[in-house]
Amino acid sequence: MIDIAITKLSSKGQIVIPLEMRGNFCEGEKLFIIKNGEQLILKKVSDTCKNFEDDITFAKRTEEALKMYEKGHFNEMNAKDFVNEIEKW
Repeated sequence: MIDIAITKLSSKGQIVIPLEMRGNFCEGEKLFIIKNGEQLILKKVSDTCKNFEDDITFAKRTEEALKMYEKGHFNEMNAKDFVNEIEKW
């Protein structure tokens, strides 16, 4: 069964989940928001495994790094220089 409700987006980008749709959602609960074309899908983080949250964080950081690379914000170096640079950390 599909439930449908109407809400609106605030000037701050906030969305209120109508009371009748909240069901077993608790105040302060973390939610994933997945954009699929014009659809937004909400999913409780607690319903997924802990590793999934880490995977999403890693995927976002990887995507940001790729965008920076495409803008030329990285330096190229050979493997030896790369290892030497990492050892400085």
